[in-house]
Amino acid sequence: MSNMYAKAKTANYFIGCEFRCKYCTPSFQAQMKRQKHRCMNCYNYTPHEHPERLGKIPNSEIVFVCGDGDISFSSIEYTKKIIETVKTKSKPTQTIYFQSKNPAYFENFEFPPNVILLTTLETDDDEIYAEISQAPLPTDRADDFRKLKYPRKILTLEPLIKYHKERFIEIIKGIQPEAVWIGYNSRPNYVTLPEPSLAETMELITELRKFTVVKEKLIRERIE
Repeated sequence: MSNMYAKAKTANYFIGCEFRCKYCTPSFQAQMKRQKHRCMNCYNYTPHEHPERLGKIPNSEIVFVCGDGDISFSSIEYTKKIIETVKTKSKPTQTIYFQSKNPAYFENFEFPPNVILLTTLETDDDEIYAEISQAPLPTDRADDFRKLKYPRKILTLEPLIKYHKERFIEIIKGIQPEAVWIGYNSRPNYVTLPEPSLAETMELITELRKFTVVKEKLIRERIE
């Protein structure tokens, strides 16, 4: 778990993803390689359920549901079981995160009030992003997230990729997130991404703080 979620524990009722983000391989997927002797589906990062874990919630201020995968690859029926665990086992004082790069998936569910929905928005440049991931394009993802009627939302701008400043800010503002978390690629020695300059990033942070909370993760000089 990254320091962006320092107060969080993960409840991995579902693991795996098939969006094949280039920056994910040396991070989440690499962590799953430790599971070879426990679960080969985890080891291979194949989307799969762990129903034996249902019915329990970590005792933590923040609980990241299915943080080692993308829950949109789960069946609707199984995700409803996960949400039922959250409804019946979590405390009202706990904050529960559900995150997906396919936020349209969340339209299928009703969430309890201690849930916050998250999506990643690395850029507003669909052309650049299409070379990096098979996830829904950023502008489509942002539009789907904005349309969700659920009121509690957070955006993760990580790993931050080159963007069009004015348009990116307007897209983020339209979503009305409770907070924005922002950071660069944490594995630059393994994968190189087209990043904005440090000055551009700090300018973006300044503009975002005019209308929402911004939490910084890894902010550094651009690696060419």
